[in-house]
Amino acid sequence: MEIFLLVLIIGYSIILHEIAHGYVAYRLGDPTAKLEGRLTLNPVSHIDPIGTVLVPAIFYYLSGFLFGWAKPVPYNPFNLRNYPRDSVLIALAGPATNILLALIFAFLYNIFPLHLFLLGLRINLVLAFFNLLPIPPLDGSKILLSKLSIERYQSLEMIGFLLVIVFIYAFWGYFSQFIKLIQNFLVGG
Repeated sequence: MEIFLLVLIIGYSIILHEIAHGYVAYRLGDPTAKLEGRLTLNPVSHIDPIGTVLVPAIFYYLSGFLFGWAKPVPYNPFNLRNYPRDSVLIALAGPATNILLALIFAFLYNIFPLHLFLLGLRINLVLAFFNLLPIPPLDGSKILLSKLSIERYQSLEMIGFLLVIVFIYAFWGYFSQFIKLIQNFLVGG
């Protein structure tokens, strides 16, 4: 039962992150995500065969480390009323949602100290701060590189996946300690 609840927490933390991107884009003038049916809690709409199934299975099999992603919610920057400012707000929406979820899980854990709430807190802290790294295609890169042309940014995304892998293998221990510090601050651990 706990595994099922953990999968739900991970899945919906990622789904809410993606919905937040699409909803903010919609509010800023771009209906792409809404028109593609991506502003939904239905997990099927967010499954990326590579990032949600294949990559996590390979990573977990090879290293015991679970890494993957949902299908990114699309937006068309040409529909935004104020590019690049609006693209920054769209990028911030996902991590902000995970920070809000982390605070909710911290609150719940402080009232009912259940291990599942602590895991929910940690998962959402990882999602928020990992996505804020300035490595394409992560959200932090969209914030940092918002002044680049769309074409230039897309060319950087090509090498971004490799940089993410390097970060995970080279710096995950440090990143994990950073997350633990924030977690302990929130739950007095």
